[in-house]
Amino acid sequence: MQILNWQSLSPQAQSAALKRSPLIGDNSLEQSVARIIEAVVANGDDALRDFNREFDSISLETLKLTTAEIAQSCKQVPDELKQAIAQAKANIERFHQAQQQPKVDIKTQTGIRCELRSEPIERVGLYIPGGTAPLISTVLMLALPAKIAGCAKRVLVSPPPINDAIVYAANACGIDEIYQIGGAQAIAALAFGTESIPQVDKIFGPGNRFVTEAKRAVSQDNRCTVSIDMPAGPSEVLIIADTQANADFVAADLLSQAEHGADSQVMLVTDSSELAEAVDSALAEQLKLLPRAEIATIALESSRTLIVEDLQMAAKVSNLYGPEHLLIQTQNPRAILNDIRAAGSVFLGAYTPESVGDYASGTNHVLPTYGYSKTVSSLSLADFSRRFTVQELTPRGLQTIADSVMTLAAAEQLDAHKNAVAVRLASLNKRDTSTDDTNEEWL
Repeated sequence: MQILNWQSLSPQAQSAALKRSPLIGDNSLEQSVARIIEAVVANGDDALRDFNREFDSISLETLKLTTAEIAQSCKQVPDELKQAIAQAKANIERFHQAQQQPKVDIKTQTGIRCELRSEPIERVGLYIPGGTAPLISTVLMLALPAKIAGCAKRVLVSPPPINDAIVYAANACGIDEIYQIGGAQAIAALAFGTESIPQVDKIFGPGNRFVTEAKRAVSQDNRCTVSIDMPAGPSEVLIIADTQANADFVAADLLSQAEHGADSQVMLVTDSSELAEAVDSALAEQLKLLPRAEIATIALESSRTLIVEDLQMAAKVSNLYGPEHLLIQTQNPRAILNDIRAAGSVFLGAYTPESVGDYASGTNHVLPTYGYSKTVSSLSLADFSRRFTVQELTPRGLQTIADSVMTLAAAEQLDAHKNAVAVRLASLNKRDTSTDDTNEEWL
């Protein structure tokens, strides 16, 4: 990794040091994804079959897995992996069940009742990356909160051939609609629907830059009303480490994200030049042992170590970057946590590798990337529901608030708004309303 001294960099150079991989932002990406989306809209399942052959070198007549195929895949999963899935599933369920919120139902003043209600999103599409790294854990991260939230229709898509463990995890989470299609074409199918794949209301799941661009594109396409969870693309991590940090631990955590893909990015921010050099040496040694060393090496070419004057500056640099994953490996990590303003998920201490959040601690690993963690939150149970407000006024309640509403409406020159209150007041003035509220239990 390139080692830079943060203090010696100009403002322009500092900004350049925090830029994402150049593999992101390919000028042809938007056009390529648009072509794929239009093909799916025009030709449905036929386009999906063509893309399976083009991108995944597989020919499938039927895109949906049958009950028998699901059962067969489940049989192929070894017991050790099933047990690991079970432990992860239990922790993720527990953490997300704890996120259920009570209904808000209050009286803002006499005769005025306001509520905040939540209902599950009816139809959700769950995208599970496959390819060089089939993300079994992502099934749990998406399917479990969708089930807990009560989403009626849960559709899962993943590039073919779908890994048996992905099928097993989906089945364990109560999903029986599994389709063998990936990439931008899968996102288009979920957004617009095809002969076999149902249209959904919201799409969840991380993916490569094609998937990320497709999610952005369909969410802004006025031909459909689909929404997306967040910008969740190629993986990234930033580690804040002090001179006491274990260089082998730091290097292992950097590589755990670099191996995701060539367009991943990893960053180290430290107040110790000695640690920076030690981590660089550890990276070289650990790379020799990785089957995905070639992928990780390409990712490291767009990754950097930044040396800062102190840990307070390290927190500021991290906030500027807004990492997907933030690891704090210092003597007092919680002291630095107080200064963190932008991160998808934070991992505190030497014995909290990012891997635990990816798989089994209980938190969700679907996180915003590209710096969107400055404004976008990590995936939670709330993302699988829609929230709406309710208000109810008694005659007395309307009378007590009427003057304020009409004054504000007049100030905004919206006379019809004002009149909607005035006509009711006129009606109430013609009768005795002194006992109208006596039987209202919620008062």
